Amino acid sequence: MTAVMTVTGPVEGSELGIVLPHEHVFFNHMLEYRGDGLMQDERLAGIELGHLVSAGGGTLCELTSNGLGRQPELLRRASRATGLRIVMGSGWYRHPFLDRAWFETHSTDEIAADIVRDIEVGVGDTGVRAGIIGEIACDRHITPAEERSFRAAARAHLRTGVTITTHAARWPVGLPQLDILEQEGVDPRRVVIGHSDSVHDPDYHLALVRRGAWIEFDGIDGDSDYDNGLAIEFIRSLIGEGFLDRILLSQDICLRSQFRTYGGIGYDFLLTRFVPMLLAAGLAREQVDRMLVDNPRRALTGEP
Repeated sequence: MTAVMTVTGPVEGSELGIVLPHEHVFFNHMLEYRGDGLMQDERLAGIELGHLVSAGGGTLCELTSNGLGRQPELLRRASRATGLRIVMGSGWYRHPFLDRAWFETHSTDEIAADIVRDIEVGVGDTGVRAGIIGEIACDRHITPAEERSFRAAARAHLRTGVTITTHAARWPVGLPQLDILEQEGVDPRRVVIGHSDSVHDPDYHLALVRRGAWIEFDGIDGDSDYDNGLAIEFIRSLIGEGFLDRILLSQDICLRSQFRTYGGIGYDFLLTRFVPMLLAAGLAREQVDRMLVDNPRRALTGEP
């Protein structure tokens, strides 16, 4: 597979350009963040995505899965308006965002079939097709319903070949996530473990990449010099261990306060401010391009 499905149709991997592999554009996280977690303003989204395009961004993976207010038609319009390629996610988020009534009346195979339909046909009657499975999620521990979500995602992956991306924040749950996916027959090389930089444990990072998974440092948000320095330390450590080819970088924009309109970092922080930090820390431009262009292309297409 060399093409990636975007909200406006398939795109060859070679045309993706710089990719942000873990972001949100239209999002409803009001359950935990109240009004700051509601991102549904189409005009504002266009302004904010425009900053990324101006900075050289080519593609964004929008991982607003079921339970978080996914908006396929708005994503398609935003892509057409800005020229940014958008890859839409499918699958389910975590407790308490899961539709428990729906889960209790559908088997794991039926949940998988719903994901497959998003990928092969489109969401509902929109015709907008998903190009990645996720973000599928859990918190500190994987609940029974979340385990079914992961198994359904695995089965959908095996039917479609589409990459799986996860939410594994603050706790080293990426390893048990991989356990479940591998039990279902998924190659870890087709799995992205998200929010890995929120787990401040280099041994955990090494354990993920040694199993073959993609490790995603997607909390590049400029909150503090300390956090920026820690992210750079994690990246340099993995490069030193020979795992440059397994690193992905993103920002996980998921709150209105992170928009540049409200004084936040915006979708372009990684490119305009963090990349210069990486270069100043001694990384070569070729290494940075590997993480921003080559690695996400390979992660999405499954190319070796």
